[in-house]
Amino acid sequence: MMGHNKEKRYECDVCGKACQIPSQLEIHRRVHTGEKPYGCSTCGKSFTRLSGLREHRRVHSSERPFTCSDCGKGFKASKHLKVHRRLHTGERPYACSDCGKSFAQSQSLLVHQCTHTAEHPYACCDCGKAFTCSAYLLSHQRTHSGEWPYTCTRCGKGFTQPQSLLKHQCTHTGERPYTCIQCDKGFTCSSNLLVHQRTHTGERPYICTQCGKGFTKSSSLLEHQRTHTGERPCTCDQCGKGFTHSSSLWKHQRTHTGERPYTCAQCGKNFTRSGNLLEHQRTHTGEHPYTCTQCGKGFTRPSRLLSHQRVHAGEHPYTCAQCGKSFIHSRSLLEHQHTHTGEHPYTCARCGKGFTRPSRLLSHQRVHAGDLSIPSPVCGERFAMASNALTHQHMHTSGQPYDCPYCGEAFDSSRGLRQHRRTHAGEQLLPL
Repeated sequence: MMGHNKEKRYECDVCGKACQIPSQLEIHRRVHTGEKPYGCSTCGKSFTRLSGLREHRRVHSSERPFTCSDCGKGFKASKHLKVHRRLHTGERPYACSDCGKSFAQSQSLLVHQCTHTAEHPYACCDCGKAFTCSAYLLSHQRTHSGEWPYTCTRCGKGFTQPQSLLKHQCTHTGERPYTCIQCDKGFTCSSNLLVHQRTHTGERPYICTQCGKGFTKSSSLLEHQRTHTGERPCTCDQCGKGFTHSSSLWKHQRTHTGERPYTCAQCGKNFTRSGNLLEHQRTHTGEHPYTCTQCGKGFTRPSRLLSHQRVHAGEHPYTCAQCGKSFIHSRSLLEHQHTHTGEHPYTCARCGKGFTRPSRLLSHQRVHAGDLSIPSPVCGERFAMASNALTHQHMHTSGQPYDCPYCGEAFDSSRGLRQHRRTHAGEQLLPL
């Protein structure tokens, strides 16, 4: 009788893992063989288990059978609801043994641990870029193949990841289910809320080992590290300009195509980035949610507050390797470096004129388009560029605020003064 109670175990001949029933062993062996017999008829994605396919099919449908009792949000799988519930309970059961930081998901802990070891075990065979988890690699590979399997039914826009589609759909519904308890700002996904909360706490857990600069996101640290290595793996096929991040490349490409998919509902102005639209909308509402604790000045975005705080601290962290001049902003350093190289990477397709930054190209293109949207506050005359409107203002006030330190001649624009100073060849230039 005792022999009948003894549990029979089936062992994997590759790794020795034991399973209680033959069907479990058969499913486990697919880890070694790579077999994925259950394929999605919509996007072609394959799975090792039938249950995985059933769960995946909900990505293509609107079915969300698992609902949170606290906030009403629906999920396609019970395990996703379980993880979501930890946002309400504050439970973070997975702790890092190196730094003590805890996480709501085991996968998040595994990805975090790679920041300590610098391990990126999943490498792209096309460009060599490495990732901390296989899901990130799979999503990245779609940037090479052009595959966008997750499509918005409202506007037709495609995405490489289902969570990116879900986040995008909130732009149609206006839903921002994750709210900051300190400033009431809403977000489309919990990870963005978590990063935002660090602007209040000042937490910057991702530290650069070369310069000590801290970041709120691991992706921001990775992108920053490329400023030390000079690596720019994402290259524009039209002008050859390189970028440290694929999202920066996509945004840059819009300067060539003229695409501005984000439109202000109040004035109709279009933008290449959703963040720029959000910032612009604050010009209508007057909202400046990010305030300097030293002088009380408010800003429309946290990055501008951070840059402003450097004015108080006297910090200029970005230094030109050629002449030693330092800057508050990294973009100011990049623009300055063009004065050494003579590079004008942003070129007008109409007349061929080159510019050192995309904003100047966009201002120039208004001249061709006849877009004179910036009025003079004195006489109402309209201009394509704000700098032209400012120069014109000096004609009314008879002011010429830019004086040459050598001969005293005055100019109504800083550009005019810079051009004049070149006539003092051989003299040691004073800083403006």
